[in-house]
Amino acid sequence: MQFLQSIHHIAIICSDYEKSKHFYTKILGFKIDREVLRSERESYKLDLSLNGQYCIELFSFPNPPKRPSRPESCGLRHIAFQVANVQECITALNEKDVFPEPIRTDEFTGKKFTFFSDPDDLPIELYEI
Repeated sequence: MQFLQSIHHIAIICSDYEKSKHFYTKILGFKIDREVLRSERESYKLDLSLNGQYCIELFSFPNPPKRPSRPESCGLRHIAFQVANVQECITALNEKDVFPEPIRTDEFTGKKFTFFSDPDDLPIELYEI
């Protein structure tokens, strides 16, 4: 029996809430659906959507542990977003002082892709469809 329907959201814990909030909303263009201060946990929870689809829960916690290593650490390796044109996205990101790696080509599909990082060094992939 197939019980999974789709991905509901991606949870990201950041070290600097305001910096990450700015990155995901002002640089990447996510829309804020809801922002909640959970004072008992000294934590914010920011619900973000992209093109009307709920995608990311951005959390802040006091003193979160660092990511062990990159990119082959155990656990979530990276998040990936499909785009129409990787080069156009790189140009737009460069204008906002974000500098992705050189474009690569997927050896199996022939599609172009690149990586860049969020403020906490979480790898983000752009994959051309």
